Amino acid sequence: MSAVVGILNENLMEGIKGFYKLRKAYISLDAILESERKYMQSQEPTDNFGTRRNSFDSLRTNDSTRSAKQMPGGFGGQKSRPGETNGAPVRPDTQHSSAKKTAIWDGVNDVDSEDDDSDEFVDAEENLDEPAIATTYTGHVDVDGVTDRLANASIASPKTPSRREPPALFSPISPTKSTYLLLEQDSDSEIFSNPLDAFIHSGANLCFGLLLVLLSMIPPAFGKLLFIIGFKGDKPRGIRMLWQATKFHNINGAMAGLILLGYYNGLVGFCDILPDSNPSANESASENIEGYPTHRLEGLLHEMRRRYPQSRLWLLEEARMIASRKRLDAAIELLSGVDRSPLKQVEALSMFEKSLNAMYSHRYDLCSQSFVTCCELNNWSHALYYYIAGSAHVELYRRAKASNDATSAAEQASRAAELLHKVRENAGKKKFMARQLPFDIFVVRKLNKWEARSKEWNISFIDAIGISPFEEMVYFWNGHKRMDDNQLQSSLAALAWSEDPVHNPHSHLEGLDEHAILAVLRAAIFRAQGEHAVARDVLKKEVINHDRALLKGHLKEDWTCPTAHYEMGANLWMERDGSDRDTERVKEAEEWIQKAGSWEKYELDARIGLKITTGLETLRAWKKENGV
Repeated sequence: MSAVVGILNENLMEGIKGFYKLRKAYISLDAILESERKYMQSQEPTDNFGTRRNSFDSLRTNDSTRSAKQMPGGFGGQKSRPGETNGAPVRPDTQHSSAKKTAIWDGVNDVDSEDDDSDEFVDAEENLDEPAIATTYTGHVDVDGVTDRLANASIASPKTPSRREPPALFSPISPTKSTYLLLEQDSDSEIFSNPLDAFIHSGANLCFGLLLVLLSMIPPAFGKLLFIIGFKGDKPRGIRMLWQATKFHNINGAMAGLILLGYYNGLVGFCDILPDSNPSANESASENIEGYPTHRLEGLLHEMRRRYPQSRLWLLEEARMIASRKRLDAAIELLSGVDRSPLKQVEALSMFEKSLNAMYSHRYDLCSQSFVTCCELNNWSHALYYYIAGSAHVELYRRAKASNDATSAAEQASRAAELLHKVRENAGKKKFMARQLPFDIFVVRKLNKWEARSKEWNISFIDAIGISPFEEMVYFWNGHKRMDDNQLQSSLAALAWSEDPVHNPHSHLEGLDEHAILAVLRAAIFRAQGEHAVARDVLKKEVINHDRALLKGHLKEDWTCPTAHYEMGANLWMERDGSDRDTERVKEAEEWIQKAGSWEKYELDARIGLKITTGLETLRAWKKENGV
């Protein structure tokens, strides 16, 4: 976990160190999970001839053979050397002796040694001695060097285990049947009778699962770089591992629960092209991880609130779950409760979520107040907070102006200008991987554009603002997915102001890039309303049919063209109706998404790239499942 945090550091050198730590963590976690897999294979029952029944190895898929290959891009490019198996070094003392492993596993294998046919009942002793506290490790982990260190880590001895160099980088083991059997074990299983085993298993599943999910969702360009240096994600496996970790009533289980709820309510909610939920599977079944497994997530949230009734983190996740069902007012009400968390970080997260929900529901005053409060609760991205708060007052100014309320219009214009002018002085204070935050760059460019238009057209700064920046922010946070029909209509009405010559006498001066923004935002709303054909027509006519070079340049909106390509693919995916045309739709959708994914660098490309990565993964999985 510290490696992941290190990568997100503002300092470039610290980020590089984080990648090195991540590599070592990747190797260690993979070794632990391989040890667990081997242990599960060893516990498989055999017949009278000593042959394993339902051999796991015989059920390996072709993809499983990757476990015998070197991880691509391994540091130093090491290949298997004599004394190594599947790319992992084999200790000489383990090549000819299995007695040590047998001794470690005796505690499990002795369970069936009693005679099950005995019908006698014996009264239990009433006076029992306190159970002896184990002073050495007696669990089942058997990894090169790890078992010895655990065994030597006696709680009766203060000695510190000696440090060892990490083994050579090797390919992560592909999930086999034994892997999935282990992921089906509950926390009260006899396999985890040793509490240290339970902690190791839950911790390994938490950390490695998180790594696999994060690596699978990295934007295409950065993902290729990580693949070269030896990292490859596996989202389905990572999600299953996180679900497994939630079964354990410890810190690892709680963290896994937070990550899963954040993943489904946040990242899945942010993306559009998602796998279909399995209609043949029980909604709460363990195999149901695709799409948005509502009942299973509800069960997880209920269990976590039962375990930790005083934590407000679960109230935050409940509010996110309610918002995903298009009940924004109910989510805001839940987050506006009287109780406050003693942790400032949790309070800041709750306020940010409340601010977003107020933005989606067009509650402009509440949205502005909440984002300004976010600036007081944390020191992150103040430029973005002030920008959205100011944009909310721009919408209030336009409404007051349309209703001929000159006094209110003047007040709202003054407040909007005050907040927007705070953006520049707060931009660039925080960095991500030693680079300025993408949204900070975006909002500063917007301010420069409006100031230039104000001078060129000889109008006020507020009147020089073009297509609704508020609705633009709604799109970038995928708020349309959480809106009901009335809220979607409110978004269309806000966009209509830009083309109204009565209320906006400068509409005829707008350039092609502003019209492209309007087209993308309208198409996104049409898609949310199910008007996919209309959305595609708008995108083709207003964006795609124009020369992309006209949308690039100083102060222009270069993000609109690749985003329009993504929207084309998203509409085609959502147009599926179970007919024979679905294959054609999915193929065409993949073509559009691939074009967007191979686009040159543009503004907010990482944010759109997350949607593209998830979309391509979903489309390819659908084609494989349907034999296309």
